Amino acid sequence: MASAETPSAAQPGPRLGLRERKKIQTRQAIRRAAYRLFEQQGYDATPVDRIAEAADVSPSTVFRYFPTKEDIVLTDEYDPVLEAAIRARPAEEPPVEAVRQGVIVSMRDIVARDMAEFRQRARLMREVPALRRRAAEGMGESGHMLCGVLAERTGRAADDIELRIVVTAVFAAMNEALMYWDERGQTEDIVALIERTLDVLGRGLTL
Repeated sequence: MASAETPSAAQPGPRLGLRERKKIQTRQAIRRAAYRLFEQQGYDATPVDRIAEAADVSPSTVFRYFPTKEDIVLTDEYDPVLEAAIRARPAEEPPVEAVRQGVIVSMRDIVARDMAEFRQRARLMREVPALRRRAAEGMGESGHMLCGVLAERTGRAADDIELRIVVTAVFAAMNEALMYWDERGQTEDIVALIERTLDVLGRGLTL
């Protein structure tokens, strides 16, 4: 999950200025246009200049907001939602359980806001190898965020090997759940599937 600079609904703050609101609107317009075209003609058959035309911006504007075409799909506002959800958990809650509950809460929020886009994103992630490769690279940013939150809750260093193993396992498990969900036609309740996935980690990988 590569983060855009869009404030999360889970983190209310001061009202943004006009310039920042326009940036958010432009980014959303580009993303909506891209998803619409990907649905109509496929990811590989959709060039960036066509996306720019559909969003009524220049190609250079698209690249200013999204350095690559892959980033249009992969850049999201999920990390702030997840971070806020974990920070809201009780301080006495075991760290891994706080992550589990935070993931479930944030997933409910994400799918409630735009399930159609979430479905299309999952489908593209499974079908387009370039997106899977780029997503693996982008996991580093999300991993640093989650390690930092867990470090605060545990008193460990943010680069502690056990924290890194837990974080890597959580993200890998979630990614596998999304692939499973899409392979089976996206018919299951994705939040329930994520919860079941994290239960596997919670019980220590026993079968």
